[in-house]
Amino acid sequence: MTEKNKVALITGITGQDGSYLAEFLLSKAYEVHGIMRRASVFNTERIEQIYQDPHQSHRRLFLHYGDLSDASNLNQLIKIIKPDEIYNLGAQSHVKVSFEIPEYTANTDALGTLRLLDAVRGSGVKTKIYQAGSSEMFGQATQMPQTEATAFNPASPYGAAKVFAHHICKIYREGYGMFICNGILFNHESPRRGKTFVTRKITTGIANILSGKQEKIYLGNLEAKRDWGYAPEYVEAMWLMLKQDKPDDYIIATGETHSIREFLDAAFRLVNLNNWEKYIGIDPAYYRPVEVNLLLGDYSKAKKLLDWQPKVKFAELVKIMLEADLKQAGLDNQKFIQHLPNHSRNGAGIK
Repeated sequence: MTEKNKVALITGITGQDGSYLAEFLLSKAYEVHGIMRRASVFNTERIEQIYQDPHQSHRRLFLHYGDLSDASNLNQLIKIIKPDEIYNLGAQSHVKVSFEIPEYTANTDALGTLRLLDAVRGSGVKTKIYQAGSSEMFGQATQMPQTEATAFNPASPYGAAKVFAHHICKIYREGYGMFICNGILFNHESPRRGKTFVTRKITTGIANILSGKQEKIYLGNLEAKRDWGYAPEYVEAMWLMLKQDKPDDYIIATGETHSIREFLDAAFRLVNLNNWEKYIGIDPAYYRPVEVNLLLGDYSKAKKLLDWQPKVKFAELVKIMLEADLKQAGLDNQKFIQHLPNHSRNGAGIK
């Protein structure tokens, strides 16, 4: 079978990563199948541009209703689709929300992964599997920067569920000889990031402030530091993992860490609002019961074995997201966006 007619199955295809991955795989001439949950609102806006593709790549995109909590549905879909590759991106992925719905988070993110692995094993379909891990598995990390050998120390139901998924993938890989790669992806953002996530909350908030629709952006812990990358680059890393001869686990990160305060400073500076504090309110409701103050990834293994490294760094990422939200709000980017300073790509981290 050549790469031109490979078949991929993506859980969580309507999310940020799923939409970018679908576009990427279609550009590689894959036939792409996506699982989406049934809801009263048709949540496909992130993949609508595929259906507007002049090259008609939507003719190789197929959507199926399904859910990681439904084992019989997963079994049926895998037997029908017979995918060469499976990308398990479906999850309840909001860390703060996982404290409010811990059982649902565990059922989807932890047991959902187990259901998927069992469905593949029971189907007899020979496939390669990518499992979406998270830097939140490190939680209150015991080592800086975090590598593939760093001990997990999750500080949320989401992080704990992802740790279970990570380990069950390793068990099935070693116990049943399945080709399963765990990608430990650090925070990755884009204009398609959900609006409840802090980075997008900031960029949409600025657009609303400039258009007179909002006075303040309410946030929680401004001192939390994260390793922020660009989502379209990270989905390519997922694909590269499944191109290797042997399955393995990889950290995907930028090697830089920046605080939410730094994100605010960079974003507001771009629109020439240097006194951003007047537009920010602190709401205790946005603090987590257990805070994770610093995450920083070492992607040297991915660089060596996958020949992957990040290109879009922090300041450029902020600019990309802010420009997109200003445009969506009907504002003129040329009027509001300032030029990036020469030092804007620098950040505290590893080289």
